[in-house]
Amino acid sequence: MSNTIDRRGLIKGAAAAGAAGLIAAPAIAQAKWPARPITLVCPWGAGGGTDATARIVAAMLEKSLGQPVNVVNRTGGSGVVGHSAIATAAPDGYTIGMITVEITMMHHQGLTELSPTSYTPLALMNEDPPGVQVGASSPYKDIKALAEAIKAAPPGKFKASGTGQGGIWHLALIGWLMSMGLKPDHVAWAPSNGAAPAMQDLAAGGIDIVTCSVPEARAMLDAGKARSLAIMAKARNPQFKDVPTLNETLGVNYSVGAWRGIAGPKGLPDAVQKTLIAELKKAYDSKEFQDFMNSRGFGMTFADQAGFTKFMADGDKAMGTAMTAAGLAKKAG
Repeated sequence: MSNTIDRRGLIKGAAAAGAAGLIAAPAIAQAKWPARPITLVCPWGAGGGTDATARIVAAMLEKSLGQPVNVVNRTGGSGVVGHSAIATAAPDGYTIGMITVEITMMHHQGLTELSPTSYTPLALMNEDPPGVQVGASSPYKDIKALAEAIKAAPPGKFKASGTGQGGIWHLALIGWLMSMGLKPDHVAWAPSNGAAPAMQDLAAGGIDIVTCSVPEARAMLDAGKARSLAIMAKARNPQFKDVPTLNETLGVNYSVGAWRGIAGPKGLPDAVQKTLIAELKKAYDSKEFQDFMNSRGFGMTFADQAGFTKFMADGDKAMGTAMTAAGLAKKAG
């Protein structure tokens, strides 16, 4: 008798378990993204403008998506390492990243096959022009004095930094030098993993000039360890009103900008794309994001997926032309 009861109990238990399985399977299949933490890759070092922007975006997404969004700095290779980590990640929405202007430049240098078309663009979040910074102990108090000294010096006497070889801040320096009638390599370039380590080297006296955005230089500027002499833009930055433009001080009408946007690997599911694009726009429009960016003087420019795609395509073409003219392009594409 007891064996009969046991068998019936087992049969009922198995049937119940089977029914539960049938119910659970669709539930698992229909689980909404994100169901676990997300990684946001930053291709540049901690403390720089890209890192700061990545972290505020991650914080905003974390609030709206209800899952941790962890920023991971993957530096090296003049930005190639981090950008590659984003492009080669599994297209499941759990690894996205902050791609930067260098993605329109690196393949022209022959550093990588990656280009803007290697990603699923989601949103452009920021654009900034570079400034010209010197250390606090530098004898040059204004951009005119520095420009005259550079012109009078033999090639290679002055050393500058701010990003990797052929990066946007390197190209900014080259454009400035060429606008003054100098050769692109008149000032030697010391590659770095971003603006923050370059500014530290500047403060320590290891280099003479850093061309990076003024917001990225802010920590050293506020600490009195560096001075910003000019900005390569059409107008002054309202957050740094005392920093003049090259045009108003030197009569050099030259401007360029760096940008930062969020993207994922190619093949990102449509539903994930739709959710991220909507949440990134909400983040950009939020008072918290606006206050954060304004407090640091970061330029704010938003573009949705279509706009970001076109923005990168146009930039890629322009950078290819500029880098070829400067002798930095090693292959077509």
